[in-house]
Amino acid sequence: MNDPDENRLGRYLAARRALVTPEQVGLPAGPNRRVPGLRREEVALLAGISADYYLRFERGRDRNPSAQVLDSLARVLTLDDVERAYLADLTASRPRTRSRPSLVRIPPRLRHLLAAVEVPAFIESRTLDVLAANSLATALSPRLAAGQNRLRSLLVDPEERAFQQDWERAVVEMVAAFRHALGSDVDDPRAVELVGQLSLASARFRELWARQDVRPLAGTTVTVQHPELGSLRLNRDKLPVGGVILVLYYADEGSADAQKLRLLASLARTSRTETGPQEASAMA
Repeated sequence: MNDPDENRLGRYLAARRALVTPEQVGLPAGPNRRVPGLRREEVALLAGISADYYLRFERGRDRNPSAQVLDSLARVLTLDDVERAYLADLTASRPRTRSRPSLVRIPPRLRHLLAAVEVPAFIESRTLDVLAANSLATALSPRLAAGQNRLRSLLVDPEERAFQQDWERAVVEMVAAFRHALGSDVDDPRAVELVGQLSLASARFRELWARQDVRPLAGTTVTVQHPELGSLRLNRDKLPVGGVILVLYYADEGSADAQKLRLLASLARTSRTETGPQEASAMA
């Protein structure tokens, strides 16, 4: 997955120091810098450790820095709480076993809820595969149908790019959320497959994946462009349930967007099949 387990800590440290400018940490930039961010020696100096000791981390010769050293490195690299937790996870000792595909099972109560809610809703895996969707979700976007992958659609489908009012923000957030969801399970077969596909298909994905940003994809407000209803400003919530994630889109009460969603529901009823919510078998 372009991120082998043998040196995940070193790759992360190198990626993050490239994003910190000398000015951010009170160092002179100088005219002859060859790196976009901090040099290894500068990180070591600011963290209060020797340059050779820091080099051991980046080259994978030492994978277990103390909590104090980790805290110093996190401070120098301006990591927030989420990124600090991710950094700590990269150093955690754990037995390594080959990951195997496992069938993602949707809890029965979640199937019923998906059919009952009167807003666009779908269920996704941690690799952003759509496992099931109600008719309002697919009426909102056919890319929310079971069997689709949210990250792949966002990066390579021109219709999804037109659907997202702020495509760049959506891409940055989703790539970081994908890495956050994987955590230390870098051998997940579905994730390996997806990263390989997207690395070939999207230059923007390669750039963002190399940054190693991590961010949970939490609730937010998004604006989308529906081909029939026009602009829709919707709230999005993601609720983890039984190993999968329930995603809901809904409008503010009494808003024009709420009226558009009611019209969308009417359109969905006219095209609803007898099979109910769509589902797809997925491997995670």
